Amino acid sequence: MENIALIDSFSEFKDDKLIDRVTLMAILEDVLRNALKKKYGDDDNFDIIINPDKGDLEIWRNRIVVADDEVEEPNQEIALSEAQKIEPDFEVGEDVAEEVKLVDLGRRSILALRQNLISKIHEHDNTNIYKQFKELEGEIYSAEVHHIRHRAIILLDDEGNEIILPKDKQIPSDFFRKGENVRGIIESVELKGNKPAIIMSRTAPAFLEKLFEQEIPEVFDGLITIKNVVRIPGEKAKVAVDSYDDRIDPVGACVGMKGSRIHGIVRELGNENIDVINYTNNLQLFITRALSPARVTSIKLDEENKRAEVLLKPEEVSKAIGRGGHNIRLAGKLTGYEIDVFREGAEEDVELTEFSDEIEGWIIDEFSKVGLDTAKSVLEQDVDDLVKRTDLEEETILDVIRILKEEFED
Repeated sequence: MENIALIDSFSEFKDDKLIDRVTLMAILEDVLRNALKKKYGDDDNFDIIINPDKGDLEIWRNRIVVADDEVEEPNQEIALSEAQKIEPDFEVGEDVAEEVKLVDLGRRSILALRQNLISKIHEHDNTNIYKQFKELEGEIYSAEVHHIRHRAIILLDDEGNEIILPKDKQIPSDFFRKGENVRGIIESVELKGNKPAIIMSRTAPAFLEKLFEQEIPEVFDGLITIKNVVRIPGEKAKVAVDSYDDRIDPVGACVGMKGSRIHGIVRELGNENIDVINYTNNLQLFITRALSPARVTSIKLDEENKRAEVLLKPEEVSKAIGRGGHNIRLAGKLTGYEIDVFREGAEEDVELTEFSDEIEGWIIDEFSKVGLDTAKSVLEQDVDDLVKRTDLEEETILDVIRILKEEFED
């Protein structure tokens, strides 16, 4: 392979990998110097001249002329008789510059050089991709579905970069087809070996926050601030918003007339139910708002242990807890308080734990997970609703109801 052919054979990288020619030449010189070190033991006395405009390459080896019997460093010194074959009038002590052709390195070295050059260019390309996407962490990005696997969807962007959307980062109702465009946030970027692993998420709270920024001008402009976002992806979310401008209603601005502004966000998230709540420093009021649509009678705060005892009318309890316990769980995450629900007139009620001799502990725990920890709280619920909200069989629930009813009949 001639020197000039080496540069020409890699012109594809300049176009395909968006690597500029000067950088390509710098990589080429680095690779050549490594090859020279392997062949001659050192590269300090070599000049490599690369002309990116003409696309040619020259390698010159510089040595000092010594007497024929005084050559100690063959890479640094050249015998007088050898030097005079290059130029008849060379004398001892003069510098000789001799051009080295790639063929002089040997076929194996040339093949190794080619592989090394390809590897270095890919490494440079991957480093640039890593830096590019590292700066995009936490930002919304879109890419096209390229391949659907059991544990992840592989996406490709317009530049051919591979982005991974793992199964656990997808909303449960997500269903994508090959060629479809997908939006999410760039959640993390890591270098695995020399290859960047770019992870997208559609379940992160930050994705919902960024959708608010994109869809609601007042949020984008900073007139409305998002104080906190909590989600059960695909099911329910709560967003606390605030504004420093008293003329702006932050909740109204985010929701829009008849939900017009938030509708697109809800659709993007698979019809996730989004509660937008006015933020306040008044903890009691904030917890009250977070438990919406339930109407709270009173709240008792334990700020040291971050707990709140909330008193509600019996008909408000199921609203506060929500389907599957989603409402009370998200209210707790949003406010940072563990919320305990109590019913008015609870003194006539009986804790479920009092029935531990008749009802197994794991069954009582299942009811507690959805906020049902007293006999009346269970009896107030519809059987079909209890089947949906808990992991209990209908037969088990009916048996528990029978036991509880017997207590009050007695």
